[in-house]
Amino acid sequence: MEMKKTIERIKALDGTAMRIARERQDTLTKPTSSLGTLEDISIQIAGMRGNPTPKIEDKVIITTAGDHGVTEAGVSAYPNEITGQMIYNFLNGGAAINVLARHVGARVVVVDMGVAVDIVSETLVDKKIGYGTANMINRPAMTREDAVRSIEAGIEVLELEAEKGMDIVGVGDMGIGNTTPSSAVAAVITGAAVRAVTGRGTGIDDETLERKIKVIEEAIQVNTPDKKDPIDVLAKVGGFEIGGMAGVMLAAASRRIPVVIDGFVSGAAALIAYEIAPAVKEYMIAAHRSVERGHSVVLDYIGLKPLLDLDMRLGEGTGAALGISIVEAACKILNEMATFEDAGVSDRS
Repeated sequence: MEMKKTIERIKALDGTAMRIARERQDTLTKPTSSLGTLEDISIQIAGMRGNPTPKIEDKVIITTAGDHGVTEAGVSAYPNEITGQMIYNFLNGGAAINVLARHVGARVVVVDMGVAVDIVSETLVDKKIGYGTANMINRPAMTREDAVRSIEAGIEVLELEAEKGMDIVGVGDMGIGNTTPSSAVAAVITGAAVRAVTGRGTGIDDETLERKIKVIEEAIQVNTPDKKDPIDVLAKVGGFEIGGMAGVMLAAASRRIPVVIDGFVSGAAALIAYEIAPAVKEYMIAAHRSVERGHSVVLDYIGLKPLLDLDMRLGEGTGAALGISIVEAACKILNEMATFEDAGVSDRS
């Protein structure tokens, strides 16, 4: 099984590379630790890459898309048709993720994991598992076999893109209604109350929010997902694009590639990946804290500290793009800043 092999390849961070990077940071022309998190990030990236002077040059954002049968229950402000329309917008370079990816110099890879319509495009990566998930208030969102297929499809996408060159990857999502399965996944795995992890998604009103909460509670009750079995959770109350992102994360970690997590939906995928292989956490960087209330619960559960808090809730990988720019800046500080000796500046000793 591809997933099993990928998990077995995930190794601990390189302690020697991190030690050398830390020693270099302490010799740069600044007070020790004065750049705070930027210094920590550069050291963490050194450990991920096994290189005390890592460079971030080949930047990729993988945006996975899928539709959700649970939208039949009236949990979203937008119809399913928007998913396919937005994918064409991505492919034509007109979406927010395209703008921010261009800004940070990243290429965008759009993956159809389970959109309800066929997308005709030579640039789209087709990994369609099905035409949207089933309505999870009636039965499991997908079979266990399809849950595994979605994760392995994500692994395949990462492997293919890594062969083209990849120093860092950001993950993003597209799928009308996908905060509903994300809240379900978060509630089951973290043990938090559904109400504590369910927000307004695309901007639903109070009445729709209450319906959304009840729908998620009902789906969990009907399907009884096993919180100790992340594949079961994904199958019962997840989404194809969530599985795809989890696969990307696992594969990135297996290749020692830093993976930048976007918002709440990619956070739900991170929960799945983390529960499958806890070692993947060391390769995760949380780009930002989403407005979606469940995102903080997810980040706290995994133990990730977000780099930014910009009141964002779009998805697509937009926050991940900004996070990539910060990681790149951190590595440039490590590599390009002069040491006290280089600059002829006296240090405190």
